Amino acid sequence: MEHITMEQRGRVTRITLARPQVLNAINARMHEELEEAFNAFAADEGQWVAVVTGQGRGFCAGSDLKAAAAEGFKSYPAHGYAGLIERFDCDKPIIAAVNGLAFGGGFEVALACDLIIAAESARFGLPEPRVGAVALGGGLHRLARQIGLKRAMGMILSAQPVDAAEGERLGFVTEVVPDAQLESAVERWVETILQGAPLSIRASKQAVMRGLDEPGVAAAMAAQAAYPAFAAWSASQDLREGTTAFAEKRPPVWQGR
Repeated sequence: MEHITMEQRGRVTRITLARPQVLNAINARMHEELEEAFNAFAADEGQWVAVVTGQGRGFCAGSDLKAAAAEGFKSYPAHGYAGLIERFDCDKPIIAAVNGLAFGGGFEVALACDLIIAAESARFGLPEPRVGAVALGGGLHRLARQIGLKRAMGMILSAQPVDAAEGERLGFVTEVVPDAQLESAVERWVETILQGAPLSIRASKQAVMRGLDEPGVAAAMAAQAAYPAFAAWSASQDLREGTTAFAEKRPPVWQGR
């Protein structure tokens, strides 16, 4: 890996965008490396949660326009921008630890994650219209679904950034913490998630995401038993372990199967 780092800490995969000299802007090679990293995380049954962050004072400034101008446009990998924004088949939790600005594609990467934990200094925006572009990496659609049409249109049409506190108020940021506490806050969220059975977590995420595509709550509830993650959970050893541990008044030992 040339432009990212990937580290496994117990059950957690940490993916760090590592081009701090350009605020972690993404070039063609970085797209491929992120695709490879997320593929590895998704395929590894021993890895239950991923954390995505950036080196230096930025999370991600979006696309590296200078590199694109020099190299020409190259198609995105199989799972889209940054190997993430079209990764609709990953039911494992992914957390964005936003340590600075997240603009354009960087904001779209954060929106594609399940949680956004933001440092107070973080800023978010889709400035594409200011350079004659359109945010086609899912940001337009995810933002409208996550915070509502009128609020999303305010950000999209003005192309104005918002700070972390405003992002939390609007509803796309999960939690804002002082810059110095970002790592500890992310660890707290990770540890809390890992207390749950991993297949229960995945079934829950899949039910939410697929359920949003159903025409209503009744249809979503009727369909959820047919979702693959639901089937895997309902036949799992961990389901039996959870009920047994509760009856025996002891902490459960999850196996992820």
